[in-house]
Amino acid sequence: MREIIFGVAGGLALFIFGMNLMSDGLKKAAGERLRRILEKVTKNPIISVIIGALVTALIQSSSATTVMAVSFVNARLMTLPQAIGIIFGANVGTTMTAQLIAFNLGEYAYLITAVGFAFYFFPKKQSWKYIGQLFFGFGILFIGMNTMSYMLKPLATSPLFKDLITKLGHNPIMGVLVGTFMTVIIQSSSATIGVLQTIAREPVNVNGVIQPLIPLKAAIPILLGDNIGTTITAILASIGTNKAARRTAAAHSLFNIIGCIIFVIFLPLFIKLVLLISPKVNPEAGITAAHIIKRQIANAHTAFNTLNTLIWLPFTGLLALLVTKLIPGEDKFIDKGVKYLNKRINDNPSLALELSAKELVRMAEFAQEMLEDVKNAFQNNDFSKKENVYLLEDNLDYLQDEIIHYLSTVVSHSSLTEYESVRLADLMHVVGDIERVGDLSTNIFELAEYKRSSNIKFSEEAHQEVAKVFNLTIEMFNQAIEALKNDDYTIAHRVLELEKEVDLLEENLRLSHINRLNQGTCNPNSAVCYVDLMKNLERIADHSNNIAEAVLDNEKLLKY
Repeated sequence: MREIIFGVAGGLALFIFGMNLMSDGLKKAAGERLRRILEKVTKNPIISVIIGALVTALIQSSSATTVMAVSFVNARLMTLPQAIGIIFGANVGTTMTAQLIAFNLGEYAYLITAVGFAFYFFPKKQSWKYIGQLFFGFGILFIGMNTMSYMLKPLATSPLFKDLITKLGHNPIMGVLVGTFMTVIIQSSSATIGVLQTIAREPVNVNGVIQPLIPLKAAIPILLGDNIGTTITAILASIGTNKAARRTAAAHSLFNIIGCIIFVIFLPLFIKLVLLISPKVNPEAGITAAHIIKRQIANAHTAFNTLNTLIWLPFTGLLALLVTKLIPGEDKFIDKGVKYLNKRINDNPSLALELSAKELVRMAEFAQEMLEDVKNAFQNNDFSKKENVYLLEDNLDYLQDEIIHYLSTVVSHSSLTEYESVRLADLMHVVGDIERVGDLSTNIFELAEYKRSSNIKFSEEAHQEVAKVFNLTIEMFNQAIEALKNDDYTIAHRVLELEKEVDLLEENLRLSHINRLNQGTCNPNSAVCYVDLMKNLERIADHSNNIAEAVLDNEKLLKY
């Protein structure tokens, strides 16, 4: 028995390792395109399902697709109903793995592995390496299956195991629990279904008739349980996220749990359907039930997820409402996406530039909020806004891309006057300045986390200095944005004066800091933290100065 356990564990490890290698190779080969496809998903639920199925079929991981959907909802890139459609599709797409396993490719496992290794090891081109990784992982997957199959052969003659399978066949609820437990442990429904296919195909002689070790009647409840167990990944991914993301994970769980209950109730009818769409036993051709059980399990997996999706598809809104009731309340909403940019007026440069400036101010307001949250974290050890900080950073990155793209289309659609050309160039620079303020704020937040985890303490004098520089930097940034918002040249000039104050203050504080080091009142860890903070704040001041100068460029142009 010990040999069987060790052999199955090793085979399972190879199987999961191979599947992960294959999935990773596919993801690398497809690159960021798959993520972009998901991000741009339409509001049409049927299209969402198709995209979810295609992406999952390509990356061979419903968990990865579901986790992406949860993260997109968390970042406000996707609505809850859109994410539900993606999850429906992911459950259909993941059945591709079982269909691939149903092909009896075990005897070619070593050849596939060798070919994959050759493509991975020898070519210089990265794309060939990814393809090699894909085939290498595919081969290792089947080597793992072969190992498990060889080690499980003694179970075919084990009275204890036969008795257990008989009980599972008569008690589908027990089969569902076994499948759920297996997938929760292994964290992959594709892997557990692969194991189920491997065990089931072992032939058993029953009264002179060759039967599979696990008959279809016992295999389907285990398979249904596998689909429930796989939802644990999305639940884990939703921990610490906003309510919308947690609702997405809950929708995934309800989709599979309720679907499982429906199919257990109608299990005899479902078994008839699987038999109808699967190959038939043909003793004359040497095709026994043991030969076709892998395909039957694969077809049952595909049929369950497809039919379950078709059942739920008209009730997507109802499912969204249900999970909203289960997880009530509202998150603080960060208005993701653009608000003012209008592509229909690209041929009117003057108006397009004004809309871009409005979007820039809106972007800057997110950066202002972020800077205040970061200040509170560093000075008061208040990390309650951590999620908000990273959401704001994502939003700043997104808005930067959208505004620059919009401004680029303004250039391509019409010729610009000298004033408009300079204005456009200034706005493009300001986009970068605001986004960099977001990046620097993130740096300071991570520095605050390091300060807390390393238990770094500042002297009272250093605390006061930090507060002074923070306040002056935030004042400078806020005034720069005020100048941008209202084309206020007086405030813009004030920002330039504040820049000189910041430089002078930073120089004085550096000398003060060196004195503390010389006197031994400041330890090296706090010194590094202090210097990094000042460096980041000084750079935020520099970017604020750049924004003010862009406003003053506008003043110069209007004079001439």
